[in-house]
Amino acid sequence: MNKVLYIIAIAGCLLAGGCKKFIDVNQDPNRPSSVQEALILAPAELVVTQSMYAGNAAVIVQEYLQTIALNQPVPNAGTYYMVPSDMDGDWTILYATCLNNVVRLDSVAQQNNHPNYAAIAKILQALCWGQGTDLWGDIPFSGALAGADNFTPEYDKQEDIYKGMQQLLDDAIAAIDQQSTVVPGDDDYLYKGDMTKWKKLAYTLKARYYMHLTNAPGYDAATQAGLALAALDKGMEADDDDLKFPYQGIAGQENIWYQTFLPGSTLILASGFIDSLKARNDPRLTYMVKPAEETGLYTGRQIGSAPGSLEAYSRPSDFYQGAGAYNYVVNYEEALFLKAEATLIKSGYAAAEPIYRQAIQAHMTKLNVSGSAVSAYMAARGTLTAANALQRIMEEKATADFLSVENFNDWRRTGFPVLKKVLNGLSEVPRRLLYPQVEVISNPQPQQSARLTDRVWWDQ
Repeated sequence: MNKVLYIIAIAGCLLAGGCKKFIDVNQDPNRPSSVQEALILAPAELVVTQSMYAGNAAVIVQEYLQTIALNQPVPNAGTYYMVPSDMDGDWTILYATCLNNVVRLDSVAQQNNHPNYAAIAKILQALCWGQGTDLWGDIPFSGALAGADNFTPEYDKQEDIYKGMQQLLDDAIAAIDQQSTVVPGDDDYLYKGDMTKWKKLAYTLKARYYMHLTNAPGYDAATQAGLALAALDKGMEADDDDLKFPYQGIAGQENIWYQTFLPGSTLILASGFIDSLKARNDPRLTYMVKPAEETGLYTGRQIGSAPGSLEAYSRPSDFYQGAGAYNYVVNYEEALFLKAEATLIKSGYAAAEPIYRQAIQAHMTKLNVSGSAVSAYMAARGTLTAANALQRIMEEKATADFLSVENFNDWRRTGFPVLKKVLNGLSEVPRRLLYPQVEVISNPQPQQSARLTDRVWWDQ
């Protein structure tokens, strides 16, 4: 059994609660003291980055953003059809798999006085809570993992969850600053135990979550932007700081987006995304998108239209969909665009423009776009005005954050990129996900009556 599959098997065993025979030890595997941090960290990183940030809910959000399209008869998820049971798996992954493992990792690390592992666990917790509350709003937080006897935890207010996420990140930063005799290594797939990079990530996430609240009730946009800028001063500084999961590209270890868009899958790219690149004469089109196999053209499917040949539509390029490509969760370009938006709020469009241009340039460089093409594009898109600044920053950020759930949060809080109801859409563009049926049955709460078009607390 190779290393990656071994670690995945260990993770599944831990969750099932019956590892004794598999790992051949005499200790109870359900007791945190009997589990090494290295056996929890790697599979936790895999499931958080893959199942949450590129899983079922993440794909549905990309359909709402008109980036991905289903080649199926309507109604379907792309035309805003959803029933609560569609979310059962995502909710279970969030709580039973992701949070259960990273909270356990945190507990083990604290018990063993290994602060670096505890810091990583806290950052991964913040990512999990952020994903959950941004998609559903109020969710169980303070009492969610309190113990086996608490089967019906109350839902915390989203504002309180955000405060808890910031506290987790502050605690992670403090833990990184402590001396540790045991540090992560190859078991840390994301940064190979480089705690400087983890610290930069924590500050970048703080900035992300500060900016989510620029329009939240009782919060001031300028104050939030100031907090974000202060955090970004200590955040990501180069593409080398990207939070991305590496895949080996061999059978069984392919990039999650490779699996999502496999030939024969009903998922392809949507016309909304591809047509936006064409409309701007964006040179990244050929670097981000494959031509359709049948026609050789860059063609997206119109969501809501009748099904056609899958090979008549484009899929992501190998930079994003290659079997051995990275799955990007948080990237340096996001940090730059956050800085550009925060600077726009605090100091105006002229001050934001050089940061905005730097962010576009960084993504172009990452894709290896030729210099002349970059210059031509910058000449057309690089100048900000009072009228276009926010829209252009968010449009360019959405391109650089291709396939990121974060684009859904940005659209809800800024209105950009502009989205219109799709053909045969059953409602206006959704602004959240439904609470899962398994939760509605087992832990009924008043918030569960929310519809797809209802707004979460910060989406005002």
